[in-house]
Amino acid sequence: MRAIGIDPGERRIGIAISDPTGLLARPLEVLKHTNRALDAAQIAEIALRENAGTIIVGMATDIDGKPNFTGRKSARLAAAIRTQTDIPVLLWDESYTTQDARQIRSALGAGQKSRQGHQDALAAAILLQSWLDANPSSESDE
Repeated sequence: MRAIGIDPGERRIGIAISDPTGLLARPLEVLKHTNRALDAAQIAEIALRENAGTIIVGMATDIDGKPNFTGRKSARLAAAIRTQTDIPVLLWDESYTTQDARQIRSALGAGQKSRQGHQDALAAAILLQSWLDANPSSESDE
């Protein structure tokens, strides 16, 4: 079953999707942040359209592993998504995903100007891949 990864940001929300086996994540799209209710509705619609069985929302944490200010905003977004769908919504530590996305694009040879662009969907894919690696799908064992 597919999973959707969400990397919430102040201006944009990165969305990633797994392959049907739950082994690999890839960037899917970027939404422009408007307000929590509308963002949640769009995310639920995407999850339904993509036949997702799980929605993973990135939550930033502090050095003690507790949600920081942006992490608490992510938790509120996750709660709003839960009101829009019956698909399970889980929170997952997203610390450093944007920095990792920049490093990956740099390693792939993207110029500095293009690295300044939207990293959000790639950051969501990194987040989702982290969750997939930590939670192997039973389908991949068959």
